[in-house]
Formats: sequence, structure tokens, C-alpha cells
Amino acid sequence: MATHGGTKAIIAALTANAGIAVTKFVAFALTGSSAMLAEGVHSVADSGNQLLLLLGGRRARRLPDEEHPFGYGRARYFYAFVVSIVLFTLGGLFALYEAWHKFSDPHPIDAWHWVPIAVLLAAIVMEGFSLRTAVRESNLVRGKQSWVGFIRTSRSPELPVVLLEDIGALLGLVFALFGVGMTLGTGDGRWDAIGSAAIGVLLVVIAVILAAETKSMLLGESATPRDVAAVRAALVGEGVESVIHLRTLHLGPDELLVAAKLAVPAAASAADVAEAIDAAEVRVRAALPITCVIYLEPDLRHTRV
Repeated sequence: MATHGGTKAIIAALTANAGIAVTKFVAFALTGSSAMLAEGVHSVADSGNQLLLLLGGRRARRLPDEEHPFGYGRARYFYAFVVSIVLFTLGGLFALYEAWHKFSDPHPIDAWHWVPIAVLLAAIVMEGFSLRTAVRESNLVRGKQSWVGFIRTSRSPELPVVLLEDIGALLGLVFALFGVGMTLGTGDGRWDAIGSAAIGVLLVVIAVILAAETKSMLLGESATPRDVAAVRAALVGEGVESVIHLRTLHLGPDELLVAAKLAVPAAASAADVAEAIDAAEVRVRAALPITCVIYLEPDLRHTRV
């Protein structure tokens, strides 16, 4: 299931985007601004994306069965990948199309001049609240990592997705505010089109980043270097001389598959080996905060001449 912090960030983003979408569409209906329409569709796409992340967390909670013996934890990765597709098509490509359409037939904002400015400023405040929630929840698990490192190495997709969406939303609002402000100041509707185009390019870039990161998760990522080191250290103990080789794979954000071949003493009895393997499993589970599926194979380390 989604982590508590991830769920809290998703709900905060969903609440903000749903309210913002309504006000943006009202502003578009009153002014005809293409930037407002692009931003309205952007907020609808973001709201749908948050619903997808919540659905992914729910689907991931299903118990293992005969067809999926390791469970459904990767459902969270799949729905995060769908989010990138929605952001690319419904958000980015639509904004680029609207920019092209407005550039072909530019027209100024003739009425309700204050509406888009007021809506965009209010939206910036609401998106800022959503981003603040995502940053606060991310800081609880980020540790000393940089933000780029956190997004690239996090095995839980919800917080990085919400972070990128919120950052994209805030930048998109700034672009829309620039386009609308320049259109109101100059009477040239092409500035509105430029604002829409900037929003479209921004969303396409974010969607590509999300797709690349979630694709890697779907293909199967190992544990983080820190967790691999912790597992390797925990495996060695009484009855286990060293780790011959170790493989890890995330079955989901909160579940890790550990497979290792361990060097045991040549003179050890079968009972001693079994006891050493059981103890190694206990040490690994104590070393990591997530669920582990562990397969350990005892062997002898052969010295090659």
C-alpha cells in the first residue's frame, strides 16, 4: 500500500487541483484565454493522476495468489507510469495544440480583465500549499539526499510523482500569469499563446522524466546501495563466513526480494548450516524496515589457482 506520507501528499494535491480546475475553467469561459484553458486541462490531468496513484495503492494491497505469488506491489509502479502518459497527452500535447490554435487566430482578452490574474494568484497559493505538504512528507524519508537524488533513487513512486507534478503546476501557473499579463498589457493575444506553449513544453518534459523513472521501476530495480550494503553486512555472522554473491529486487516499494549464495564452513554439519541460514534471515529482516522475501543458498567458497 502507499506510504502514509505519500497518501497524505496525494490527497493534498488532489484537493488543491480539483478546486483550481473549476476556477480556471470559469476564468476561461469569461475571458477566452488559451493559457487559462491549458491550465484548466492541466489541473484536470493532475487530479486524474492523483486518483490513479490512490487506485494503484489500493490495487497493490491485494494478497498474493497462484498467478502472482509475489503479490501485486508493482501495481503502484504501473499506475505511476500511466500518470506520465496522461500528463504527456492530456496535459502537454493539449497545451501545445491550444497554443498553436491561439497563435493561428490571436485575440486579446476583452472582458473580465481581473479574473485570470485573480484566479492564477489564488491557484499559486493553493499549489504552494500542496507542494509544501509534498516537501514536508518527502523530507521525512529523504534523509541527506539531494532532491534530484531522491527522485531518481526513491523506490516509492507517489512522493516523487506528486513533487514533480506540483513543481510543474507552479511553474505552469507562472507561465500562464506571464502570458495573460503580457496579453492584457499589450493587447496582443500571441503572448497568451506563448504562455500555453511554455506550459505544454514543461508538461512534456516532466512526463518524459516520470516515464523514464517509472519504466526503470517496472523493469525491476535493486535495493538502494545503502540497503544492499546493510543486507550484505547482516548476512555475515556466526556460521556464515562471507557472501559469495547477492541479488536484490524490489517486488514493490515496500517489499524486497533477497537472493544470496553464502559461504559456510566446510566442516559444518547440515544442522549447523540450517541454523546459520535461519539466523542470517533474522538479521536481514532486522536490518531493513521493509518486508523481505529471502532465499539463501549455502555453499563453499572455492579458491581458484
